Amino acid sequence: MSNSEELIKKAEERGRAANLPYRGAVTPKEAAELLAAQPGARIVDVRSKAEWTLVGRIPDAIEVEFKLFPEWKPNPAFVDDLQRQLRLDDHVLFICRSGVRSDNAARLLAAEGFKNVYNVLEGFEGDVGPDKKRNVNGWKNSGLPWYQS
Repeated sequence: MSNSEELIKKAEERGRAANLPYRGAVTPKEAAELLAAQPGARIVDVRSKAEWTLVGRIPDAIEVEFKLFPEWKPNPAFVDDLQRQLRLDDHVLFICRSGVRSDNAARLLAAEGFKNVYNVLEGFEGDVGPDKKRNVNGWKNSGLPWYQS
């Protein structure tokens, strides 16, 4: 079994354990490994434009706001935007700030017929630590590629 297959199996086990309606959940490091190893895998960053600008971006991520800033209303074009950029069988890894919006996005796309949908646990910024800052885990704190625009 390849590393990619092992990661997918682990993600699926997490998905079953959490009774998720989509394929599974991965850590940020696992997401980066899947992106590197799985042809056609895409990361979709569903944070707001303000977050991309002020907090940071992931290179080569598809960026589509799940909720529109500053009103935080659902993006009515969300599914249409992604359907234009993705195929139903692509491995789609959703990420947001902490893993909540990305979970909702994964649920929505799975309901639209996408088969290989995953949530990136911990999100871009990670969990809040004892110092009340998001510096415990997540994409940005795991040493994975990101940049400030």
